[in-house]
Amino acid sequence: MSTTTTLRWHTVCPLHRLDPDRGVAALVDGVQVALFRTVDGLYAIDNRDPVGGAYVLSRGIVGSRAGVPTVASPLHKQVYDLRTGDCLDLPGISVPRHEVRCRDGMVEVRLRQEG
Repeated sequence: MSTTTTLRWHTVCPLHRLDPDRGVAALVDGVQVALFRTVDGLYAIDNRDPVGGAYVLSRGIVGSRAGVPTVASPLHKQVYDLRTGDCLDLPGISVPRHEVRCRDGMVEVRLRQEG
């Protein structure tokens, strides 16, 4: 017997509250999420740094590496691909990524489904 789970979109904030190339933390259905607005779009990843264990990725340095939008952890400076959550410095390390969109001027996040 299989169960289908409907994942819902959570309204977080108006788009204009997200400064370009800066992160912001938001509590979405009990999960700390780091939101980023770049020239390439909107991104949402867990706020927890998988290497250091602290909830700090929203305070990381936003940039790019070879055209890939990134955030560097403020703890140990590992760089994460905002599109996939993969660490570009340590193979096999990643941070969970969430769906994000702007609808009617409001930023919405849909948490990834736990496997």
